[in-house]
Amino acid sequence: MSKELLTEFLSKHPISASLTPAEVEILLEYLEVLETHHKQVIADIGEVGESLFFVVSGTAALYHDDGNQEIEVGRMQTGELAGSMSFFDRVPRGVRMRALSDNTRLLRLSRSMYDRLRVEQPYIAVNLLEFAIISLDHLIRRVSEDVATYAHYLYSPGKK
Repeated sequence: MSKELLTEFLSKHPISASLTPAEVEILLEYLEVLETHHKQVIADIGEVGESLFFVVSGTAALYHDDGNQEIEVGRMQTGELAGSMSFFDRVPRGVRMRALSDNTRLLRLSRSMYDRLRVEQPYIAVNLLEFAIISLDHLIRRVSEDVATYAHYLYSPGKK
């Protein structure tokens, strides 16, 4: 994926809403492109998050594995941030993230590059943190809606 396309992606991304074009270019210097193949594991259960991922194209699915089977519990679409919970709290991941197609591309921010970003470009790092908070808020809202729908289905009047 060309630098121009990545710059265009980041420029239109909500993380860059308050960044100048020069700051978007700087942020891109801290990121690396990860191109995946179908069903490739991007992040696995039990790992402590050493990377954050921005989905640039394609879709990544999140799976719970009970030892017998994988059950899809969510999807990360283009533009979404993935892997932030374990990255920030350093608790091992509870789900596995897999690419759903050969054209799933991500931008990866490693812990070492994030540590450099915090020191060298604190304004950009704050924007990243704010976006991570918003992304987690959206995730919690989606999960809450799913739980409410499921509870309504199970416990609605007329159910026995």
